[in-house]
Amino acid sequence: MKRKVSLIKSLDWWTIAIYIVMVIAGWVTIYAACYDFEHPEIFNFSMRHGMQLIWISCAAVLSILVLLIDGKFYNNIAYLFYGLMIVVLVATIFISPDIKGSHSWIKIGSFSIQPAEFAKFATALCLAKFMSSYQFNLHQARNIAIIATIICLPMLIIVGQSETGSALVFAAFLLVLFREGMDGSFLMFGFIIVLFFILVLRFNNIPLEVGELPSVERYGYIIVFVLAIIIGAILIKYYLNDIPFIKLYIVINIIIYFIGGIINLINASWISHTNILLMNMTASILLLITWSVYKRRKTYFMLSLFLIGTIALCYSADYAFNKILEPHQQIRIKIVLGLEDDPQGAGYNVRQSQIAIGSGGFIGKGFLNGTQTKLNYVPEQDTDFIFCTIGEEKGFIGTFFVVALFVILLIRLIILAERQRSPFSRIYGYSVVSILFFHFCVNIGMVIGLVPVIGIPLPFFSYGGSSMWGFTILLFTFIRLDANRMEVLQQ
Repeated sequence: MKRKVSLIKSLDWWTIAIYIVMVIAGWVTIYAACYDFEHPEIFNFSMRHGMQLIWISCAAVLSILVLLIDGKFYNNIAYLFYGLMIVVLVATIFISPDIKGSHSWIKIGSFSIQPAEFAKFATALCLAKFMSSYQFNLHQARNIAIIATIICLPMLIIVGQSETGSALVFAAFLLVLFREGMDGSFLMFGFIIVLFFILVLRFNNIPLEVGELPSVERYGYIIVFVLAIIIGAILIKYYLNDIPFIKLYIVINIIIYFIGGIINLINASWISHTNILLMNMTASILLLITWSVYKRRKTYFMLSLFLIGTIALCYSADYAFNKILEPHQQIRIKIVLGLEDDPQGAGYNVRQSQIAIGSGGFIGKGFLNGTQTKLNYVPEQDTDFIFCTIGEEKGFIGTFFVVALFVILLIRLIILAERQRSPFSRIYGYSVVSILFFHFCVNIGMVIGLVPVIGIPLPFFSYGGSSMWGFTILLFTFIRLDANRMEVLQQ
């Protein structure tokens, strides 16, 4: 029988306590970031810190309402809420005003709401609902296609709103799939794809060394093709352990490159190293396909697809970078990769942020004493770049405290997710973990210059009603589901 448990007693108060500490710390930091010597009042609602108090108060009400609703309700409305959110996202493209090239905000009087922040919650519910359905099998092609649709549909719509950064957050749901049994190879191949893309962009038009080198060479291609051939051999060993075939694979690649190299020495203008390695890749693909037919094993064919995908990635990378990404996104990526240096333009935010964090030292300059912050050198210092305010005023100790808070919260949520008796609650819990983890890593990474600036907030710290409400609903829904775990019959 189901056991009725007091809601108050069943709530995870440790998670709620961490949330409260984060929200308070975030509000204090926003106050410091937007402090005005002419308007120092802490409860001045015409200032951003005053407005944030309103958002926090509304979030507190929302959290209570979420907790009062029975956990079954979220399971029952998952598909309906997801469908409604898709409609709202599409409508936003047409009814929202143009704000810095983005059509992602709905104006309601003097307030603005960003539906993309709530789409994460809707997608998490829908994904948990589908993956917890009876006799669900993650390895069926049909189910994989449906999951891809659930995740990618809001992503594509948000890209249509010119909010690429918010769209990328949905990639975090892939982490949920790995917890539920997806082969880790997908994560590995995803990492390889990103690495190859970066290498192509970074080295295609840059000589590896000073010298008389043929201008036709695309060094990004050369590096990627060599790595792909080596990785191909490693994958054959790992998945097939076919030593005779590995030897044949290596010998053929050496012979082709040797012959091509001789021709290159005779007439470098006729055949380049890039084309030699392309021939190596083509020969490897044909060999794998032939062996797949001969051995009647599709694994060889799958490995050939890896090499085919590598070639396709190389020759489409430039197009994707120049035609799909917006100019401001291109310049941000170039700055991170070291292809351009624009300290007064696109790189200004990151440069000033790094100066602010670095100037804080170990203990910081003190509350309200940050020069970079008070003189407004860092744009968006109370939203996307709020971490630099912490670094300048509180130093290493302050930044360590914030990072520790997020790590503790994420670990706590993983523990909660693992103790769930309901697959729906577990999957939703890991969705929450994945989204928070993505925001945490990317936001801090872009503030210190490790990743391109894509404009996503630091949860519970950055200014904004939509992000505060969205993250609050996301988190407290899981807290409510966790409170229901003792009422769920063990299956």
